[in-house]
Amino acid sequence: MTAFNTLPLKPALLASVETLGYTEMTPVQAQSLPPMLAGRDVIAQAQTGSGKTAAFGLSLLQSIDVDTIRLQALVLCPTRELADQVSKALRKLAANIPNVKLLTLCGGMPLGPQLASLSHDPHIVVGTPGRVQEHLKRGSLHGGGIKVLVLDEADRMLDMGFSEAIDDIVGRIAKHHQTLLFSATYPEEIRAVSQRVQTDPVVVTVDTPAEQKPAIEQQFIEVEPAQKLDALAQLLAGERGQHALVFCNMRRDVDAVAQELDRRGYSALALHGDMEQRDRDEVLVRFANKSCNVLVATDVAARGLDIAALPLVLCYDVAHDPDTHTHRIGRTGRAGETGLAITLCTPRERPKAANIEEAGGVPLSWRTLKVAPPRGKTLQLAPMKTLVIDAGRQDKLRPGDILGALTGDAGLDAKDIGKIDVFATRAYVAIGRALAAKSLERLRAGRIKGRNFRVRPLG
Repeated sequence: MTAFNTLPLKPALLASVETLGYTEMTPVQAQSLPPMLAGRDVIAQAQTGSGKTAAFGLSLLQSIDVDTIRLQALVLCPTRELADQVSKALRKLAANIPNVKLLTLCGGMPLGPQLASLSHDPHIVVGTPGRVQEHLKRGSLHGGGIKVLVLDEADRMLDMGFSEAIDDIVGRIAKHHQTLLFSATYPEEIRAVSQRVQTDPVVVTVDTPAEQKPAIEQQFIEVEPAQKLDALAQLLAGERGQHALVFCNMRRDVDAVAQELDRRGYSALALHGDMEQRDRDEVLVRFANKSCNVLVATDVAARGLDIAALPLVLCYDVAHDPDTHTHRIGRTGRAGETGLAITLCTPRERPKAANIEEAGGVPLSWRTLKVAPPRGKTLQLAPMKTLVIDAGRQDKLRPGDILGALTGDAGLDAKDIGKIDVFATRAYVAIGRALAAKSLERLRAGRIKGRNFRVRPLG
């Protein structure tokens, strides 16, 4: 039996599972939840999109005692984007448990507001290792009551140099706690971490059956360096270019490529680690809600990006190593969709392509592209526009309140309203491009949840 109601979960969690439309457990959930709920340490090899967040989320929420106001669960993630994604998923799972306090603590964000939020202990913290370590050292975060520690995407955290920080954090929290370790790969370094931080863990390895593996078509195209931008623009002009993710190895190239695409009339935005957090949040929101067609990003910035139906991934540069290449192409062909991953390869990058081929064990599929110079400006408008409302969770604003205001006083049809994202102090709503100006005017003139909030267009 793989139904969630076969598990000894609190009624509030079963209600959330039902609301979210989860019926049958995924393989990783079916194998990891019983030992986790029994309090065992677990090490699980699981890819993004396998249901691992719901697995450890349900387990840690099951253990939370809301009446005890102290930190009881800590989730460490490699990047801010993944931490935000995990926080959102946990909030949805905890929707029927009143008064659960969850905080996201990541580097690159000002310390002041975080310190203010920590004046009362949260029940759950999701964060990046560096910032969590800093708060534990300062004494602004108290780890003595932690019952569950989750290391999410542990392989990426080690790749990013967080090994020492993780060891330091483990040394600063309650000695007796449950440790749940999730990793897409299972190299020797992960086994070593497990030996240091876990006790007799249950090992869960989920091998996706061939018929369920994402249908990703891979193509490699050899181009001269001077032709790269023209080749990229030509590929983006195709049918799948209406929603595409472009990877560059260097931050400076991300900016240059996004600016050139924008100059040529493509709806493109850049995403990299040098950007302010609010700008990064807004770029991710606009790409996810289809207010922008092309996202040009570095590997670290795109970590945690989870767009279910992303038809095209383009590698402007060949990835430095096979693992990074696998991560890149895995952004497409998700949730049962088919995807196309195209890599542009200059003659100098051929050795890196050979490494990818050797690691994959199958020959790469090469195709030729007759690169034509641009014929004037392309106009590729995104289907949606984003409106920003200067209010969020702190104002008790929920997606349903925004939807109600738009379909009520503003008179929009629900089909014209896209994704709604609510952050702590602001909210974003995607509106069909043709109706965006009318929606903005109506929202400014009307009220949301009986109150007037500042509303403005984004981008």
